[in-house]
Amino acid sequence: MRRRTLIARGLALTALVAATVVVVVVLLRNGDRTEYEVIFQNAGQLVKGDEVQVGGRAIGTVDDISLTEDNQARVTIAVDGEYTPLRKGTTALIRQTSLSGVANRYVQLTMAPDNAPALEDGATIGAEHTTTPVDLDQLFDTLDEPTRQALQEVIQGTATQYAGKGAEANEAAEYFNPALSTSRKLVNELTRDQQTLSDFLANGAQVTQALSQRSADLTDLVSNANAAAAAIARERRALSEDLQLLPATLRRANTTFVNLRATLDDLDVLVEESKPATKDLAPFFRALRPLVRDARPTIADLRNLVNRRGSDNDLTELLRKAPSLARNARTSFRSQRAALRDSTPILEFIRPYTPELVGFLRDFGQGTANYDANGHYARIMPMFTPYSFTDNAAGGLLTPQSPAGKLLGTSTLNITRCPGAASQPPADGSAPWRDTDGDLDCNPNLVLPGP
Repeated sequence: MRRRTLIARGLALTALVAATVVVVVVLLRNGDRTEYEVIFQNAGQLVKGDEVQVGGRAIGTVDDISLTEDNQARVTIAVDGEYTPLRKGTTALIRQTSLSGVANRYVQLTMAPDNAPALEDGATIGAEHTTTPVDLDQLFDTLDEPTRQALQEVIQGTATQYAGKGAEANEAAEYFNPALSTSRKLVNELTRDQQTLSDFLANGAQVTQALSQRSADLTDLVSNANAAAAAIARERRALSEDLQLLPATLRRANTTFVNLRATLDDLDVLVEESKPATKDLAPFFRALRPLVRDARPTIADLRNLVNRRGSDNDLTELLRKAPSLARNARTSFRSQRAALRDSTPILEFIRPYTPELVGFLRDFGQGTANYDANGHYARIMPMFTPYSFTDNAAGGLLTPQSPAGKLLGTSTLNITRCPGAASQPPADGSAPWRDTDGDLDCNPNLVLPGP
């Protein structure tokens, strides 16, 4: 008896230890989980304790199901720590483990990329990122008696439509896939720019609304168009004749319009240039009227000047003699052309010395401006160079010239000075002047002494 009591106590102790271990494991496991709230349109027969899976593997459980203020299902899930945190963009879907049960649902998660922002503990995955399942009974509930009747009529009507037209239907089916592909490309192009499509739909709605507000005018327009079409139909014979003549007319008009296009282009320029003056054209014509009236005698005299009776007394006869004058002057013009061509190098050489030449004439006029009882006289002063200037660090040095060097300023070496070398060179270096080709016969080193 005592032995049985000891065995019973041992079994009870073992069960207590096992229960304690299970509780500890559960508590530790729950402590390593993160809870999130997932919003569904409805819970879809989901119950507490159902699994939360990713790729067919359980990573958590459903801990609680409640209603939101707008009567949607708030499902609280607990996800194991090794799969947390969930990231922004994670989606949830309620699925069935099989079709044979009722409460056999689980929540399937589709994880967001690892570089997406992490969701905090207790964060909510909104209804825009969840999908609620549709049960078969919901689908069957939609097939009520009127719907079934309408579906039967559609099937019967389709059978009537394709009766005896199987070959045409098969031929059309060959083009069905290309039509779908082309339609998909069209839809993709339409939806590529959402803002433009939205603007188009909004503007279309505004146009439709504006037309609906003018329904009476639109009705009158259609009625008038109908009347106009009826009137045209009554003139079928005349219209047929016009259509027969239209191709030839269009061909001729095409040629005319092509030629007219170039004329209009030139006329556009004339019109644009004339616009500023057109506003003053009326006052101009009013002011021109007296001039035209007074110019009549002048025009009469001009007519006599151009053409007068008699010989060698008007402009017309002068122009008639112009050819013989041109023949006689051709030889002279040829010689003049050769003279001008030969004088071109001379003028090119003299042209840079124009300032010196003008200065000479000016200074010569000033030098001979004085006069006495015997008339005008000019003072002449010889120029010598008794010293030479040497620039150095001390500021410059004057060195006496030799007797022969004192007359250097009057030697014939000065005839090769460059233009502008007769005076001290300016700071900008514009003188002495050298031509760009370097063909000018002058020595740029011949400058006046001194700084």
